[in-house]
Amino acid sequence: MTRSARLRLAVALATALGAVALPARADIYSCTNARGQRLTADRPIAECMDREQQVRGADGSVRRILPPSMTAEERAAAEERRRREQLEERAARDAARNDRNLLARYPDLTRHQQARAAALEPVRSAIQSTEQRMLELERERRQLREEAEFYKGRDLPRALRQKVEQSDVALQAQKDAMVSHQAESRRISQTFDQELARLRQLWAGAAPGSLSAPPPTAAR
Repeated sequence: MTRSARLRLAVALATALGAVALPARADIYSCTNARGQRLTADRPIAECMDREQQVRGADGSVRRILPPSMTAEERAAAEERRRREQLEERAARDAARNDRNLLARYPDLTRHQQARAAALEPVRSAIQSTEQRMLELERERRQLREEAEFYKGRDLPRALRQKVEQSDVALQAQKDAMVSHQAESRRISQTFDQELARLRQLWAGAAPGSLSAPPPTAAR
């Protein structure tokens, strides 16, 4: 091979290698999604099909704008789907976290029973105190009725009448308090019953967050 031929071959090889080493760069797509996040990709971004996407060249300049591929109704439906998905994901994370916290707080039945007893103790004490006060007021009422018998057919003296009225008010207040205490006792018991049903499944091996959401209960 002559020197001239070798030179031409070298030039051809260099040109070919240069073409391989320096390929044309693809366009870059960019957009801001519904959550305000800036996204980039080397192809149209599915998450931004409901909004404009900029198409930039290798030098960073905007070559063209890719318009939305959805109608206003379709965009609204897509946003609603994303909103529901986000809510579901958040609820799933919260449920898993709550279940893990529940297991940490009550690793076995004994701990849960102790917690139930501790939560109910103040209410039971309040019920006992209310019952005792009601008995005292009933005794006072009997004494007042016996005293009022002396004035049968006549107006009661003002002082006695006031005592009777005060006794009636005090007894009704204790009855109302008893209703409230009993309702609180039922609420606490219901909360622990619901927790226990869930805990039995978790203790048996159910994955945190895999169970159906428990009905809402007031915090204790």
